[in-house]
Amino acid sequence: MARLTPPETLLNQIVELFKERIPPGLEEAGLDLKHNLRSLMSESLSNMDLVSREEFDIQRNVLARTRTKLEALEKVVAELEQAQQEGTTE
Repeated sequence: MARLTPPETLLNQIVELFKERIPPGLEEAGLDLKHNLRSLMSESLSNMDLVSREEFDIQRNVLARTRTKLEALEKVVAELEQAQQEGTTE
């Protein structure tokens, strides 16, 4: 499974891409843009309803255990239904 890039790393990558494309001689404007872009993106990311990778992994493990238990219960129910059907046909 591919690992997602942490938001701060992604933000740094985006800011660096913008910084690299600023024409020579406009470094000061570039620093302003870098600061403003970082602030805007940080605010946007913080407003999103995101969870940490750790919380995501915990919930994925809980779901896997729940799925395993559900499959076991479905098997038991199918066996009970089969036994009931065999009992009523005799």
